[in-house]
Amino acid sequence: FWEGGTHISTEKMKVLVVRPMELPAVQEIDHTLSAMQELVGGSIQALYPWDEPVALVCNVEGKQLGLPLNRRLEDYDAIAGTFFICGIQGETFCGLTEQQLRKYQQMFRSPERIIPVPDGFLCLRMKRTASPKSKTKKPPEPER
Repeated sequence: FWEGGTHISTEKMKVLVVRPMELPAVQEIDHTLSAMQELVGGSIQALYPWDEPVALVCNVEGKQLGLPLNRRLEDYDAIAGTFFICGIQGETFCGLTEQQLRKYQQMFRSPERIIPVPDGFLCLRMKRTASPKSKTKKPPEPER
């Protein structure tokens, strides 16, 4: 139920959290407005860019607040600040299925450095790779 504009629930929901310059992370959050606002750092906005019943929830003022640009949203916009992906059931947010979690982890797997340019954004996808282990040891310093 709603009390004073905040959804009160003891339920948790499994969402995919995407922070700037980090890999996406599965997280269980309280199914409350305050928990969602805390996660994105302010008032929330839900976007519905895909055909399936999921929402991208972000800070409605992310760009105005100067939050770091996080990921491209399709080919037309960039999301500023931390956002999360959740399911939709009727008119209510809900947790993601395991299949949805895998799909959106893959979609947002690579952190992106997004640079505003006059006619849009320049996006550099950052690849997380394990550093190769050196097979050769540094030769010892010669004695003098």
